[in-house]
Amino acid sequence: MSGYRLGALARADGHRLHVHDSLGSTNTEALERARDGEAGPLWVVAHRQTSGRGRRGNGWASLPGNLTASLLWPVQDVDPAVVPTLGFVAGVGLMAALRGAGVGGVTLKWPNDILASGAKLAGLLLEAETLAGGRRCVVMGFGVNVAAAPEGLPYPATCLRQLRHATRAEDLFVRLTDGIVDAARVWDRGRGFVRIRERWIADAAGLGATVTVQTGDTRVQGIFETIDGAGRLVVRSEDGTRRTVTAGEVHLGTAATAA
Repeated sequence: MSGYRLGALARADGHRLHVHDSLGSTNTEALERARDGEAGPLWVVAHRQTSGRGRRGNGWASLPGNLTASLLWPVQDVDPAVVPTLGFVAGVGLMAALRGAGVGGVTLKWPNDILASGAKLAGLLLEAETLAGGRRCVVMGFGVNVAAAPEGLPYPATCLRQLRHATRAEDLFVRLTDGIVDAARVWDRGRGFVRIRERWIADAAGLGATVTVQTGDTRVQGIFETIDGAGRLVVRSEDGTRRTVTAGEVHLGTAATAA
């Protein structure tokens, strides 16, 4: 018995589940299944991940007892322009799962982190690919520090055990699968992103405070005002100028002024 199972909403929506003792990367495995013709929705979970990755090629440490899962999501009938907003669906769904497990004090850091008291609790990775014949696929990857937090990182990290929550990765996963179904129904192939955006902003870390975003050699600093209708970060500078940021390394609060 793997211990992992789908929630009732996920089962009713036709989600399926593949559980592995060990994988290099659950995202890579899900993408491989898509290349082989799998359309999804398919969850890929690993008890142990040896070559996990985060955004911009960064590694993602997967320690024993943590949750490592990826969801292959069908997007053939979705406007390619709104596919990136699935990253916000992932964040809203995971927040619902954490709250359902009794975890409070968590916030969403744009574009893909979940924080607890300013420390990284979870990371999300959205990957899209155009396959042979023009088929498109998207994988939503989730890494949640449940039992342990990695050390030696350039930023603080925490885990549910350190926060005194006894939730197991298997139990959180059940809530996550249903949380994603609920959020995806609201999203409605991108037509309902305005409501997902509202949910995301309600839990945003650093909203209304100083933020610095580093993208390559470009540095944008100002007040984190909102995210726009495309999911971009909106930063207001001292002179009132508003700039939108599509991607970058985000620093909040005192880290922003020191960045």
